[in-house]
Amino acid sequence: MTATTTTAATELAEVRVTTFGYLHGAPPADAHVVLDLRHHFRDPHAVRGLRNLTADDAKVRAAVLNTPGIRPLIDATAATALAYLAGPSAGPLSVAVGCAGGRHRAATVGRILAAVLADLGIAATVAHRDLHRPVVAR
Repeated sequence: MTATTTTAATELAEVRVTTFGYLHGAPPADAHVVLDLRHHFRDPHAVRGLRNLTADDAKVRAAVLNTPGIRPLIDATAATALAYLAGPSAGPLSVAVGCAGGRHRAATVGRILAAVLADLGIAATVAHRDLHRPVVAR
């Protein structure tokens, strides 16, 4: 990303990131971009020691961020957000990040995405729709 592109895209820009679990419902209806992490990225839920933890725990964040493909996906999503924000229509951008339960992959990726966008000068917020919900029995 060039500094010129980033500067132009960040003027009055806002990105709202919502994380969620598909097992608790559909993605937010107002999402412009939806990331579905269920099928291509391993699930910390399958690891007994991580199952009952959440993205609030460093072990979960490390497991997710060390998953091949996750970091490039975050960078690509940040670039996608900049492309949307560079468009001629004003208004905030809504990005939804989903996994099975919304406690591990989605919450971690959503937090890091918001941090990456903030580092680029974008006003980014993150809300976790399902992080507080109990582990889903599967």
